[in-house]
Amino acid sequence: MKNYKPVYSIIASIAIQLCLGVAYLWSLFQTGIAKSIFDGDNAAASLTFSLLLATLTFGSILGGKLAAKYSIRTVVIIGGVILSLGFFFASFVTASVPWLLWLTYGVMGGVGMGFTYSTTISSAQKWFPHKKGLVTGVIVSALGFGGVVFTPIIEALIKQFGGQQVGEQKTFMVLSGLFLVICTIGGLMIKNPPDDFENKKQEPSGAAVHESPAPIGADLSPKQVLATPSYYFVTLAMALACMGGLMMIGFAKPIAVAKGLESTAVVGVLIISICNSFGRLLWGIISDKIGRKSTLIILLAGSGVMSLFVNAANGYWIYVVIAFIGFFYGGFLSNFPALTADLFGARHMATNYGMVLLGFGIGAVVSSYVAGYYKNIAATDISLMFPAFIIAAICAGVGILLILLLKVKKVSVH
Repeated sequence: MKNYKPVYSIIASIAIQLCLGVAYLWSLFQTGIAKSIFDGDNAAASLTFSLLLATLTFGSILGGKLAAKYSIRTVVIIGGVILSLGFFFASFVTASVPWLLWLTYGVMGGVGMGFTYSTTISSAQKWFPHKKGLVTGVIVSALGFGGVVFTPIIEALIKQFGGQQVGEQKTFMVLSGLFLVICTIGGLMIKNPPDDFENKKQEPSGAAVHESPAPIGADLSPKQVLATPSYYFVTLAMALACMGGLMMIGFAKPIAVAKGLESTAVVGVLIISICNSFGRLLWGIISDKIGRKSTLIILLAGSGVMSLFVNAANGYWIYVVIAFIGFFYGGFLSNFPALTADLFGARHMATNYGMVLLGFGIGAVVSSYVAGYYKNIAATDISLMFPAFIIAAICAGVGILLILLLKVKKVSVH
């Protein structure tokens, strides 16, 4: 530990999160997979994506418990293996057994992601306890930026392997090998600080005073967390907050095509990935300045308003709407982990945030079903899909009420 530098853990976490960003590129696979494996059923195909996000929750909880018992290094490497195998087996699924894609890409992929997702965030927060918003933003923005990096790669691979309805599954196999290599190398680089690390750190001067949901340094066990009302407010708020972003992530490309932008539809995927990444970093920094609660209220209001513009935005204006939805969605994914650490402490962060991610999993399943249902109705008339985004806007409004119910107090945050 004497020669170990915290930056090693940050670099490893960033590399791993870049790989996890592939999960947010489902819209590149959606149309082809729906036709080749699910007989054109968009709702059934999008369930693959929602299962991955839902089981990520389970993987995060289990991974957090295993990391506390064994080591973060072991958990990250195991997670990489499970994720890699999920994509590898998904490359062999056929239309005769479509449910296997749910099991491989969906369940195995999600569990593997969960093992690596919350553990890397938790490690970064432990190394930099007074900059939770910033380091969380840096780590999870890498996941968003992974979409930018991998979009042209995946598009090229699908084309190289025969195009839509043929190339998607061969692309899964290539990604499988990439995940295995990067997660293994990253896992060997990462470690947690010693238990007394935070107490040994010199308190920096110039502390800012803003709202915080709980005294910094309060470490609650998962059992204690479940006994607090705050846990249920935050978890449900996360489920509601992510609805609009998840709908757009899963259907950005089909929506752009339906808006008459088929030749540039992949731009929508790039835009939401870039803005998702930028939002994670920027809103993490902002929340360190103005507080998590204030930041989340701004994000929920912005996401709800932009969801209402999906139908009205025509032509290239849809890309503006996609950009803002991605930007606000990214903010949720850096603020909820930081809020969890503020509320319940850093010691059990990986497991506690895994429990909060139950809300994310619920939101993923519901948003995927709702968006897929209305997409089946809409076909090429995208206006018929608009009710899905009205539902997302209403959910954002309810989320604001839940965040307002969080009891806060003024504390000094460094």
